[in-house]
Amino acid sequence: MSTYSPYSASQSPVHDCLVLAGRLLLAYVFVPAGWGKLVGFAATVGYIASKGVPLPELCAAVAVAAELGLGLALLFGFKTRWAALGLAIFVAVITPIFHGYWAVPEAQAMMQKLNFDKNLGIIGGLLALSAFGAGRLSFDGGRAGRIGGVQPA
Repeated sequence: MSTYSPYSASQSPVHDCLVLAGRLLLAYVFVPAGWGKLVGFAATVGYIASKGVPLPELCAAVAVAAELGLGLALLFGFKTRWAALGLAIFVAVITPIFHGYWAVPEAQAMMQKLNFDKNLGIIGGLLALSAFGAGRLSFDGGRAGRIGGVQPA
């Protein structure tokens, strides 16, 4: 009797397609947002400054690098585990700053709570991708990669 292993399951063509779809959908959240921040850099800096974040120019550059750079890495499945982990950390840091539903007028609270909760779900997807890798339909090519020196069996 064989036991289930998430690593052997990724050898299935169906699972490869599901991981690819997941990567594409997550990249769809980040790549256009990063591009928008890049082409509208001054507006991005202004928005970040309006939230009281120090060094808004630097933070805008970090946001572009994270969303566009790491988003493209997810899209193509390049260093996927690290890209997903980096984006998960990025989203975890920015979510309470930009979607603090507890500190906005009541008319805005529901929408900010929805965005806050959506970002928690995105973090969950990114962490799963970080844990299990990009699948065979990627530049990583099904190589699990290493995080913390651990190579899956």
